[in-house]
Amino acid sequence: MPQVRSIWNGAISFGLVSIPIKLVNATESHSISFRQIHTEDGGRIRYRKFCEAEDKEVSGTEIGKGYEDADGSIIPITDEDLAHLPLPTAKTIEIVAFVPADRIDPLQMDAAYYLAAGGAPAAKPYTLLREALKRSNKVAIAKFALRGKERLGMLRVVGDAIAMHGLLWPDEVRAPEGVAPDAKVTVNDKELDLADALMDTLGEIDLTELHDEYREALEEVVAAKAAGEAPPETPEPARGGKVLDLMAALEKSVKAARESRGEGTEEKAEEKAEAEVTRLSARKTSRSTPKQANGKKSTSTAKKTAASAKKPAASTRKSTSKSTQGTKKTASAKKTASSGAAKKTTAKKTTPRKRSA
Repeated sequence: MPQVRSIWNGAISFGLVSIPIKLVNATESHSISFRQIHTEDGGRIRYRKFCEAEDKEVSGTEIGKGYEDADGSIIPITDEDLAHLPLPTAKTIEIVAFVPADRIDPLQMDAAYYLAAGGAPAAKPYTLLREALKRSNKVAIAKFALRGKERLGMLRVVGDAIAMHGLLWPDEVRAPEGVAPDAKVTVNDKELDLADALMDTLGEIDLTELHDEYREALEEVVAAKAAGEAPPETPEPARGGKVLDLMAALEKSVKAARESRGEGTEEKAEEKAEAEVTRLSARKTSRSTPKQANGKKSTSTAKKTAASAKKPAASTRKSTSKSTQGTKKTASAKKTASSGAAKKTTAKKTTPRKRSA
């Protein structure tokens, strides 16, 4: 990184190994800064430093340091006093331990820096420390001094470089007392399942895709006013309503997240297709079945079918009765015929007898 200006030069103390390094800022701010102006004429507002004792403006060379005591009195502290302090890490990043990365609380994280090798002689020990950190899967805890203060740092590998995160001292991190809700709240399994579904729906994201929308909108406003145009109107963000039902809010959140990812549109299309199929099938069945109005037509059809069923039974009865009557008539006719023939024979026999007499 030859183009980046170093903010501190020193060495890494790795046991008896000394690695010359340069400290470089690893982050940069893209926020837009404003100047204070007089609203009537646009003049700059500047702060001037006045001495309260003499009531006059003083320059930077006349300003020193002082410590305010509890009673309000000021104790002057000179640069010579600070130079005599026992600060062994004034020009050295002293590694004191190697620990797993999960031992570091993210609340302790502060500013981030890159450690650049200071010249060709530092290449070999720099690479040795980097590869040792990679193989051990650990981070190095170190002490260093910056801007007149001793600080705590964490060294880790980022790509082919060694980065150092400034750490707050453990006593500078507040305990989370009084932050959690006092009321006892229980969460059931259904709520947890919905929360898990919402987490799965939101899924992961590439952090490089995230950007500062507020800064972009602010740049558009500044550019429009510089060109003498009206600033663009930005839509108001949607305000979240009061959460009355946690389950309903979770369900709506899952639905909204799925729709934003395009998952809900496919499900809606499938549901519409299924609904159309059911409607078409319902129409076909309604056409095939006869219309019924208050049950009258169905009853009449039932009566007609019953009557038609009775008709053949009656006709069969009539035919059987006719056949029986016919058989009876034929039998009686035969009897009469036979009796008539018998009478005739007897008459024939008796007639000659009478003649002979």
